[in-house]
Amino acid sequence: MIVAVVASLLVASLCGIVALLGGGFGDLQARIVATTLVVAAFGTSALCHLAVVTRAVRALGFAGLAASVVAAASALWLVWADGELFEGAGDGSVLKTLLVATIVAISLAHANLLLLLAGRRATVVRVGLATTLGAIAVVATMLALPVLTDGAVGDSEWYWRWFGVAGIVDALGTIALPVLALVLRGRRRTGPTPSAVPPTGSAVPPTGSAVPPTGSASADQDPAGTAAPARAASPSEPAPAGATAPSGVPGEVPGAGAGAGTAAGGADAEATPVRIVLDLPADLVVHLDAAAGGEARDTTALRVLRNALTAR
Repeated sequence: MIVAVVASLLVASLCGIVALLGGGFGDLQARIVATTLVVAAFGTSALCHLAVVTRAVRALGFAGLAASVVAAASALWLVWADGELFEGAGDGSVLKTLLVATIVAISLAHANLLLLLAGRRATVVRVGLATTLGAIAVVATMLALPVLTDGAVGDSEWYWRWFGVAGIVDALGTIALPVLALVLRGRRRTGPTPSAVPPTGSAVPPTGSAVPPTGSASADQDPAGTAAPARAASPSEPAPAGATAPSGVPGEVPGAGAGAGTAAGGADAEATPVRIVLDLPADLVVHLDAAAGGEARDTTALRVLRNALTAR
């Protein structure tokens, strides 16, 4: 339907251009230009109504389309009827129908455009939308009553004062609501992001540092430097979770260092494994994969390191 409306606008515009640029400008050309304006007005209002025909308030969209059709038909009747342009015949009922239908069509087009904001959850937008829609209804009613009653209603000064108040509220809501909705949506999208700074008092160990567990012996507790030798972990032991190596060699490696394989009296003692991150160059990674023989990298790394330390 939108395509048909746009096509009608294009055709009417071309006809108006031809009529204006043609030879003389007489009664026929005036009627063609008037028809162009009527079709343009109908197409504009129809596009406003079509904006909500797929939403929950589609009834208002179809009602606006009907009012636009009635207004366009009445206007075309007055344009092409016998007699002077827009005079027509009869008691003026066609003109009255045109005025009332135009008021209804424009008011519903206005309301349907604002109803595109009906899905916003902000309370101020919802309240403002309801207030503005009420003002639109009041303005439309106060305009239609003098037409329908031939001026019997609306001959009071206060009538038009209250009409001005409703018009001001209508204009205020029409201008402020879309801007307010955009501002609130922008603030919601650019809201505060969670801070990446750890909470006060939390300890974040540096990358690659060995963090001994609670209860392990430190250098201050063993001034003689005779630390117990590290126990070599078997390949079948599971590696503690979270231990990874940047070069793709995850796993836990028992503590190893200068003199780790020697102890006082040659006695073996239990040692708690510590986390060591292995940053291997690419060539060593290739050799490690070749020595794996189908094993996992962490298992192979443990085996190679254990063999190297025990061979000393």
